[in-house]
Amino acid sequence: MKIKKIEFPAKSILSQGKEKFDYADSFTGGLVGNGQNFDMTQVGKAFFTSGPKWGSKMFAFRNKMVGLFGLKTGAETDPMKEVDHFTLEIGDRVGLFKVFNKTSNEIVIGEDDKHLDFRVSLLFDKNQGGQDENSLTISTTVKFHNWLGILYFLPVRPFHKLIVPAMLKNIIGKLEAAKQ
Repeated sequence: MKIKKIEFPAKSILSQGKEKFDYADSFTGGLVGNGQNFDMTQVGKAFFTSGPKWGSKMFAFRNKMVGLFGLKTGAETDPMKEVDHFTLEIGDRVGLFKVFNKTSNEIVIGEDDKHLDFRVSLLFDKNQGGQDENSLTISTTVKFHNWLGILYFLPVRPFHKLIVPAMLKNIIGKLEAAKQ
């Protein structure tokens, strides 16, 4: 399965405000399987359980560091335990992530904090070409509020570009395995 960086999808709910973001990226990968649809709640749950182990360790380190500056960490809860009961409805929260929007083919999660706001879109797209492949795209947007947001994102950015494709590959693997 090939994961590739793409232009920000015009179909995404987030594209309506794209010009207002200080940072945006998108990665996509194909899901093979008889033109089947994936339930967006299933996609969202796969997101929360598909991070690479090294990414989890980095996120724990991040939480310790940003907590010193009074930023939100989401460390009060354990997303892995919460995800079983998570319905991904607008306003629901798992760890640091709040559900901001949900449609039949997209979930937008993220957080607003004093230094920056971020959103993550999980967009399922059924190919129109009659092929037996659909796609799942993860798009991320960031809006800085002050110099602390810019400073925070400097070391995060290169790791983000590694973690998101790894997560997407794991999510697709879980979804394809669940449909077999």
